Amino acid sequence: MGGIRTSGDLVAWMQLTKKMKLAEAKQYVAGKLGIALRDLVNEEVMRQLREDLGIGTTTSVAGSPKGIRAKLKIAELLDIQINSVELFNSQVGSS
Repeated sequence: MGGIRTSGDLVAWMQLTKKMKLAEAKQYVAGKLGIALRDLVNEEVMRQLREDLGIGTTTSVAGSPKGIRAKLKIAELLDIQINSVELFNSQVGSS
């Protein structure tokens, strides 16, 4: 899957948080991203999509979300809870 370079991290989040099998997790992520299943492993497609959605890239892009901000966007996009995001929100009083 390629981790953050493509969509491996997003698929892994679904496997960990929703207990999805690999094929189901890939299908879910592709659906949420609005792309074909085969594009999940296409570095060019995913790089542009990650920049557009602000969900993090392997190399920094000026002005794009990084760190907890990118994780927050991932949690919103995939409709999941990420512990570090929940902790951050509780500390800053966000929901």
